[in-house]
Amino acid sequence: MDMNKATWRKSSYSNDNGALCIELAATADLVAVRDSKSPETGHIPLTRDTFRKLSATIKSL
Repeated sequence: MDMNKATWRKSSYSNDNGALCIELAATADLVAVRDSKSPETGHIPLTRDTFRKLSATIKSL
């Protein structure tokens, strides 16, 4: 998945000192996740269903 032209959005939980910084970019079928502190290291592509399950699991912690 080529995400070079994707619009990345930083998590609302990210803060100014660099902690908890993740970014998301969505396509019609996928949601990509990357570390905003080092975006050059790549991203993790997830199906929308997998991303929903991951989000629900994180929220339940």
